Amino acid sequence: MSAFHHRRRRGLAIVGAFAAATLVLGACGNSSDGDSNSNVSKSNTDNDKPGKKVVIGFSAPAADHGWMGAITKNAVAQAKEYKDISLKVAEGTNDVNLQISQVETFINDKVDAIVLLPFDGAAMTSVARKAMDAGIVVINVDREFDSPFAARSTVLGDNYGMGVSAGTYVCDDAKGDKNKIVAEIAGIDSLPLTQDRSRGFADALKKCGLKVNNRVAAEFTVESGEKAASNLLQAAPKIDYLWNHDDDQGVGVLAAIKNANRDEFTMIGGAGSADVMEAIKAGNSVLKATVVYPSTQAADGIKLARLLVQGKSMSDLSEIEVPRQLKLAAPVVTKDNVDTYLPSAFRS
Repeated sequence: MSAFHHRRRRGLAIVGAFAAATLVLGACGNSSDGDSNSNVSKSNTDNDKPGKKVVIGFSAPAADHGWMGAITKNAVAQAKEYKDISLKVAEGTNDVNLQISQVETFINDKVDAIVLLPFDGAAMTSVARKAMDAGIVVINVDREFDSPFAARSTVLGDNYGMGVSAGTYVCDDAKGDKNKIVAEIAGIDSLPLTQDRSRGFADALKKCGLKVNNRVAAEFTVESGEKAASNLLQAAPKIDYLWNHDDDQGVGVLAAIKNANRDEFTMIGGAGSADVMEAIKAGNSVLKATVVYPSTQAADGIKLARLLVQGKSMSDLSEIEVPRQLKLAAPVVTKDNVDTYLPSAFRS
């Protein structure tokens, strides 16, 4: 899902929830005066040089929208950058039982690592733990497992942060007017990521005295976005701001807006598709901003899996181990900065 939602090697926020040691960001650490008491390790600058062959199994949900398609595309492209990676890609599926069997096949094949974006994190936890118990490095992407023992490292987008970014944009634009009407079109309500996005949005709005006046949920698809938006627009004759969680379902949302002949509000997207960014740049629609949810999370997972199997660390950190968790930033893209993010955006 886009929801489940880009490229961001710009500014990874390290969330060392399980880190064994303090992470020091920035310059490599050994001081020039040769302080023998320093426990800052020397940075590894040879990470991209070919090393031990690494066999990685990759599984993700079906590419039923642009963001998810970009997840797999970017993972495959990243693996091709390394001659020492052999990538086994399972067919994308939204069937939890099938995805479990895919992971079991990887275990039986004795792969070195598994990069897994689960359709359902909770449902995939048990088989991921089975892989870890078998000595296979598991990288959990986007949708978290229920147990910290099910993955060596986890790469996440910042769903709560997406909501905060969208809400902060609304607050800044509203300029203290507490009478603004705010609407929200969420993704799949049963998913924790959707709940986190909505919670972050509501928390940010509270700080400027606003709240969500009208809310509906869709399913991260064009069809569901159009249906949900049609219902919302009928129920809300006046809107000032509309935050749509996902730019893929946003294609349908925009169709509904056009059909309803509504243009009195400012729309903020979510995920950061190229289509939305181009609309923001053109400045000829209700779309004025979108919040990035990186679609290169699995590509990051591929790189981390390779480092872990080869016994390497992240060269830009002083920490000698790959962190247990990486949480990526959720920047807001507007007309002012769209040219920075557009080249790495996915297509809806």
